[in-house]
Amino acid sequence: MLHRVYAFVLRFFKEVFLPPYEFKEVIRQCYETGVRSFTLITLTGFIVGVIFTKQSRPSLTDFGATSWLPSLVSIAIMKALAPLVTALIAAGKVGSSIGAELGSMRVTEQIDAMEVSGTKPFKFLVCTRVIATTITIPLLATYTAFIALLGGYLNVSQNEGTTYAVFMDQAFEPLTFIDFWASLIKAIVFGFTIGIVGCYQGYNSTKGTEGVGKAANGAVVTAMFLVFIEEVLIVQIAGWFR
Repeated sequence: MLHRVYAFVLRFFKEVFLPPYEFKEVIRQCYETGVRSFTLITLTGFIVGVIFTKQSRPSLTDFGATSWLPSLVSIAIMKALAPLVTALIAAGKVGSSIGAELGSMRVTEQIDAMEVSGTKPFKFLVCTRVIATTITIPLLATYTAFIALLGGYLNVSQNEGTTYAVFMDQAFEPLTFIDFWASLIKAIVFGFTIGIVGCYQGYNSTKGTEGVGKAANGAVVTAMFLVFIEEVLIVQIAGWFR
């Protein structure tokens, strides 16, 4: 299985740079991945910001350090929560969708028909989806971070009367250039992982309709598992540069 996974990933990097380039399909997949997840990401990011702020306030109040709340919220959201929450939501929504869609095409022999007709199904179906997730997940993660900060600000403003300018000034003060780059790299890696796992599970599914369900389920579980492993590795690597 490891050999098949390695060959699948290697084939992606080989074919993604070769013509023809399916720009229209990439744009369509970016729409399916990003725009259709917009509402869910907005709601989730806002709730994360509000809940994290509410849960952190009592602990800081005990030490008389409520003024540190904007910094604490921004550090948690920008460094970890925004890319991680976005990736988990995308793994459940986008990963399962990709796995089920390609799995259905495989078991109904649509992919085989594309190969017989002379088209390149791997290029059209796999490369475009992986590129789309790699592009849209970082954008969604950035949007999630600012929405979560907005939720945190509304909670802080309601209880402490902090202005928006003061909140943002305190929020971004403890963050460094490395923190932003680490979060961006996380989101890019997470996006690639979700795309490649969903495509691998769907493209190689078997056993009819049962295989479609297993492909969707495997795409979600495997992508989430790998996201957590990559989170640990990237945090460790980023710590070496601080």
